[in-house]
Amino acid sequence: MATRQKKLFARRVRRNRFKLKSRSDDRPRLSVFRSDRNIYAQVIDDNTGQTLASASSLDKELKGSLKTGANVEAAQAVGKLVAERAKKAEVGTVVFDRGGYIYHGRVKALAEAAREAGLEF
Repeated sequence: MATRQKKLFARRVRRNRFKLKSRSDDRPRLSVFRSDRNIYAQVIDDNTGQTLASASSLDKELKGSLKTGANVEAAQAVGKLVAERAKKAEVGTVVFDRGGYIYHGRVKALAEAAREAGLEF
């Protein structure tokens, strides 16, 4: 990524996180990171700084069943898995942190799969 693009991405991340903190009402944050080859999701409690649940396309449970970690199907599987793990950690409602990514494609697929699996946001 060019330097200008990195700066703009970092600005979008800061702007998004600032809005989330003002609207969160002490709910944990479902944070998404998307790379070229994989997708990762974490449920983070910002008050204590702890990760309550996490999942990625590299998890042993998913890796064998996925053709690649960089498609919508992988994102849906990760969304479902992170929602199940969050429910085990007794987390029912979260705020969705898309980072600097557009709510489209893999990010949207992950969010919708997490909603279908019972996570509220």
